[in-house]
Amino acid sequence: MFCSVTSAQTPALKPRIDKLAEGLEKKVVAWRRDFHQHPELGNREFQTAAKVAAHLQALGMEVKVNVAKTGVVGVLKGGKPGPVVALRADMDGLPVTERVNLPFKSDVRTEYNGQQTGVMHACGHDTHVAMLMGAAEVLASVKNDLRGTVKFIFQPAEEGPPAGEEGGAQLMVKEGVLDSPKVDAIFGLHINSQTEVGTIKYRPGATMAAVDSYAIKIKGKQTHGASPWAGVDPIVTASQIVMGLQTIVSRNLPLTDNAAVVTVGAIHGGIRQNIIPEEVNMIGTIRSLDANMQKTIHRRIGEIATNIAESAGAKADVSIEIMYPITYNDPKLTDQMAPTLEALAGKDNVRLTPAQTGAEDFSFYQQKVPGFFYFLGGMSKGKKLEDAAPHHTPDFQIDESCFVLGMKSLCHLTVDYMEQRTKVASR
Repeated sequence: MFCSVTSAQTPALKPRIDKLAEGLEKKVVAWRRDFHQHPELGNREFQTAAKVAAHLQALGMEVKVNVAKTGVVGVLKGGKPGPVVALRADMDGLPVTERVNLPFKSDVRTEYNGQQTGVMHACGHDTHVAMLMGAAEVLASVKNDLRGTVKFIFQPAEEGPPAGEEGGAQLMVKEGVLDSPKVDAIFGLHINSQTEVGTIKYRPGATMAAVDSYAIKIKGKQTHGASPWAGVDPIVTASQIVMGLQTIVSRNLPLTDNAAVVTVGAIHGGIRQNIIPEEVNMIGTIRSLDANMQKTIHRRIGEIATNIAESAGAKADVSIEIMYPITYNDPKLTDQMAPTLEALAGKDNVRLTPAQTGAEDFSFYQQKVPGFFYFLGGMSKGKKLEDAAPHHTPDFQIDESCFVLGMKSLCHLTVDYMEQRTKVASR
């Protein structure tokens, strides 16, 4: 049973942490704007990683680079014995062309999946990096009073690595980022463009969905469009499969328990108006918040596609790729640390949030050690929700006044967790 923090050490430490964080605000804003203006895609975060590594080295940390391609890990040893706490930020941008007219707007261009596109921090990873760099400087300034070790994880490719490459949290875990020293707990935050500044949201248990992708290849028999009876039409078959897939969520899953999504994202087939093609290809995404529901979805996709195709005289080949697991906040750790956020931001400003069908590869860390992932408000006060652009869009924008609270939250969680673990160990 974890107890509340009552020692003289932590209350004396937190005001120092808060003052240091407030003093770093301009520096953190400048870092964020630099990263925003120079975004890099997954596994290609070379400039970002170099700036992070230089900063951590200047703080006197033990620093590893090129972890999971371009990742950076810094280790800060506190002045007193205690647990190892990991703090994580993701570094990659997205293939999105920015539309917001900012002085530090991204004009970076690249080729992605064979198409020319802009590159933009359209999910706020630039803010995550800047805030964690700030938290690292704060905690390094008080390291003599820390009861344990802090591991700062700057991760590439959260949005997924390029085709044919490994990357992200899964590769970082594979390469031992949670070992040497072994991590006891990990914390991570995500900025939210549609939550007001000053607000923090969290959820115990399943918080963000597992994500899988699927591909279905429907093979028919090509024929002239004027005589469809002479062939097997894969387009009509694919259309029936699309409709059949909609029944998985509506008819096969206990939706009062958890949400789920089966989406067809693309469908390609044919080349000319009067030719029924031989083949149609479909791809889509699966989101689930329950392992049993995830298994049901996988099974039903195969059954529906295969049987509908067979009924039409066609053949369906189905493949499913398991990608990110459920982002699962350890209930014990979440209950333990929620009071820290309430004391920092005010109880009325820390709220439970519904589970989300978006996904996060922070989940790979949570499979190995207890983890707590929460959401930091980045929408300007008084702004209407409908006027705030969602993540992954060209108009995505963040109010930078949230950065101080973000830094403080990471630092407060760290020192409180250390203090509580130390109390338990001394009993």
